[in-house]
Amino acid sequence: MDEIKIGELRIAFEIKGQGSPLVLLHGAISDSREWRRQLDGLSDEFTVVAWDAPGCGCSDDPPETFRLPDYADCLAAFIEEIGLVRPHVLGLSFGSGLALELYHRYPGIPRSLILASAYAGWAGSLPPEMVKERLQQGLRLSELPPERVVDAFIPTHFAKSVSNDVIEETAAIISEFHPVGMRAMVLAFAEADLRDVLPTIEVPTLLLYGEADQRSPLDVAENLHASIPASRLVIIPGVGHQSNLEAPEIFNAEVRSFLRANQN
Repeated sequence: MDEIKIGELRIAFEIKGQGSPLVLLHGAISDSREWRRQLDGLSDEFTVVAWDAPGCGCSDDPPETFRLPDYADCLAAFIEEIGLVRPHVLGLSFGSGLALELYHRYPGIPRSLILASAYAGWAGSLPPEMVKERLQQGLRLSELPPERVVDAFIPTHFAKSVSNDVIEETAAIISEFHPVGMRAMVLAFAEADLRDVLPTIEVPTLLLYGEADQRSPLDVAENLHASIPASRLVIIPGVGHQSNLEAPEIFNAEVRSFLRANQN
């Protein structure tokens, strides 16, 4: 992987291919490895960049006070530092909220938005009691051994039909979580309410959801679709929260088609 310094933080990333730039933002308790199928599958036509967010993968831990605006500022500086001009921005789960916060703070950066398994922040998309439950669970799990964290999250991330290879790959990524990074992301997303951002979005926006998503269910998808002008909603049948892993061929085909239609 490559790495650069953004402020005091060392940020690791992978870059592959040539063409219009596409930035991939992973979910919480994950890192750029979850995008392997997109780096391989889309780099024939696009310059695909997947970062390890602060507190994830090979990147440095941020201060525990880091919140979504701080992640967005770091991302904007990262995009500028590696020389990307008006990239398409694709975020999954936590990454989708980060993409929305990036647009909110730096509307001139994204050429388009692809929001997969998306929320307008937990506070913006989920009932308060569910936000509290997820926050408490995340903070508690951050203190536990990796196998306990894997056991807690894997069942809610995929449909029952998911392959063992995908489960094992995801378990390996989750098991290397950073406790500090996990706490920062959970706190950031529990506080985030981005509903006011949605009607201001003026760039093309694709919403991608798994039909069987337990963590970001279809009522969340419908609310975002109704709130983002001219957005397009695609439901991928039979898959869960991480549709990029469960159905990479369909996921990549939808992303490719959208990007080709919104190159300018």
